Amino acid sequence: MAAATIVHDTSEAVELCAPCGLYLKPITKMTISVALPQLKQPGKSISNWEVMERLKGMVQTHQFSTLRISKSTMDFIRFEGEVENKSLVKSFLACLDGKTIKLSGFSDILKVRAAEYKIDFPTRHDWDSFFRDAKDMNETLPGERPDTIHLEGLPCKWFAAKETGSEKPSEEVLIKVFQKFGEIRNVDIPMLDPYREEMTGRNFHTFSFGGHLNFEAYVQYREYAGFIEAMNALRGMKLMYKGDDGKAVACNIKVSFDSTKHLSDASIKKRQLERQKLQELEKQREEQKRKEKEAEEKQKEEERKQRELEEYERERKREEKLRKREQKQKDREVRRNKKQLEKLQAEEQRKLQEKIKLEERKLLLAQRNLQSIRLIAELLSRAKVTSILIPEANEEPNRAKPFTGLRGGGEHCSLNTRFITSAAAVL
Repeated sequence: MAAATIVHDTSEAVELCAPCGLYLKPITKMTISVALPQLKQPGKSISNWEVMERLKGMVQTHQFSTLRISKSTMDFIRFEGEVENKSLVKSFLACLDGKTIKLSGFSDILKVRAAEYKIDFPTRHDWDSFFRDAKDMNETLPGERPDTIHLEGLPCKWFAAKETGSEKPSEEVLIKVFQKFGEIRNVDIPMLDPYREEMTGRNFHTFSFGGHLNFEAYVQYREYAGFIEAMNALRGMKLMYKGDDGKAVACNIKVSFDSTKHLSDASIKKRQLERQKLQELEKQREEQKRKEKEAEEKQKEEERKQRELEEYERERKREEKLRKREQKQKDREVRRNKKQLEKLQAEEQRKLQEKIKLEERKLLLAQRNLQSIRLIAELLSRAKVTSILIPEANEEPNRAKPFTGLRGGGEHCSLNTRFITSAAAVL
């Protein structure tokens, strides 16, 4: 679907659901074809932009809401133009259809053809003939008859429940909007079913040109009259949203009748069974994932414990090695201290022995000195006695004999000298 466009004139809008801000606005499109001349000069080309500007200039009183190129060939350029109101389409066609354009640098003129846009929308004959000729349809059963509308390109935000704050479409809002045409039997928004994409292999999340998320929906009416009224109301219309601020935007939606039995009882039951199977498979997958996760966590826990054990063992070995190293170092220190102590003790012992020897020598010398002193004293004492006795002994003969000179005195001196020499020799 095309991107939503701003709507300036909402006078032709028809209310669809005013509380939801939704309206229907007539599609006011036209197709414009410009025939191109044969280019005689090589390398020369016609500017699509220039042609577009000339078309805009041909409509003097009004402006296109949008004008875009839908197809471009060597023979023609086709444009799709849109105006604000249905009433302007005829005046635009009068200004464009059958007119010509003269481009600068080209001698040939370009002929313009314009016509109202042909809307691709099913007619009553289309669905009546389809269900009449379908061999696998039972028109007495819901979903196998013309009672279901298939809508594509609906903006999600426009059908979201405002009170929830979500941007996902709501089945309640969808029912509220389309029950205007009759009682609704059932609705389905495939994108709300998390298993639908897996069941069908389709992607129900689509984006418009402007980047807004769109969705598709099925609306089943209980009566054929509701289906007819809805199809007639939606024919040739685009969906318009008018916000609380009064600004309006509109977008094209694709409307068709359901030809796939999407909301038949058999299809609904089939989807329910498939959903149950997928739910069971999902439970099994979740259980498998849970077991795998538990096994992984258990393995991780065992690996963690193993790492911790290995780390503990490495730490223990490291500490043991460190302890042994410290013990060896302590043993070496003890041996070194012991050697130093023994060496110190030996040195002390040696010094003590030397001191003892020195003291013994001093004692010996002192004893010898003492003995010498005693001996000298004895000798001196004897010498004194001798010196006393000898003169007396010499006086007796002298008294009887006459004086003979110094002979006797000389002998006394000689005796004293011998005593002193002997004492000195002892010392």
